Amino acid sequence: PWGGRRGFDSLVQVATGIAAIEGDAGQLGALPAQALDHGTGYLLAAGVLRALTEQADDGRARLVRLALTQTAAWLVNGLGKGPAGETVPYDPEPWLTRTDSPMGRLRHALPPVSFAGGPVNWARPSGRWGTDAPEWR
Repeated sequence: PWGGRRGFDSLVQVATGIAAIEGDAGQLGALPAQALDHGTGYLLAAGVLRALTEQADDGRARLVRLALTQTAAWLVNGLGKGPAGETVPYDPEPWLTRTDSPMGRLRHALPPVSFAGGPVNWARPSGRWGTDAPEWR
């Protein structure tokens, strides 16, 4: 029903129940970042890359449509149902790794896109704020 409306991360968090889930002692809460904006943006980028890859194979165009509310539904309700209709828990472990950094050993997400012969991790580990020289690369 909200298909024609623009989305605003914080309002979608309230409307979909995330604020209640993240809240405490009767106070509404919020995810620690604009996770719906970021998550939907990553999904859009992945969708566009997939569409371009498939277009290169068959020449047909694709339409990629996403919604903040759908990303919220995935976060709240899980990604899908199993063969018996039960909710399938999401296991993030295959997408996580550990890397030594100036701050110690970090557990973090792998790059969101991979391909044969491409990099398997980020070019360098995270560093402390303010330690990188401000320069264009």
